Amino acid sequence: MELLEQKKNIYSISVQDITTRATVNRSTFYAHFEDKYAFLENWMTEKFQMILRKRLPDDSKFDMNNLRTLIQTIFDFLIRFRQYMTPGDKQFEPMFEIAMQKEVHRLLLKWLSEESIAAFSKERVEATALVLSWGIFGSAMQYSRSPQDHTVETMVKDVLEVAEVSLVPVWVR
Repeated sequence: MELLEQKKNIYSISVQDITTRATVNRSTFYAHFEDKYAFLENWMTEKFQMILRKRLPDDSKFDMNNLRTLIQTIFDFLIRFRQYMTPGDKQFEPMFEIAMQKEVHRLLLKWLSEESIAAFSKERVEATALVLSWGIFGSAMQYSRSPQDHTVETMVKDVLEVAEVSLVPVWVR
């Protein structure tokens, strides 16, 4: 974070900057990461996981309050993430976005697997987690690119309502 604040964009951060700040040599860096992009992806994933764990501890279970917290966290994180992105950093967006979406999918799959309804196959649970993760994450990503259309609170409420409808068991509809 200090390097990002100092350099003002991700593109200009070098492996040398990272190793100097971390007080490790380049060979140690390369023993753990293929390049600065792998490091940055790992850093972003860990940062996102840390924020998720802070708001949703590992033992949290699936319920609508936790789903709302998850959705709010994703929106907040992506809005903040965009503040650090410059036009030169656009090339890194897909890498970070995929890493974050995978983490959202992992958490939703864990929750839904724990709560899976006997009538739902493993494939159905996996498909539901995949569609929900992309739907939630995609909505937050799109909002973070043009937040002036609606308030964050309105978007979180709308996304939660859509997610809730998709979670209603088929036989109730």
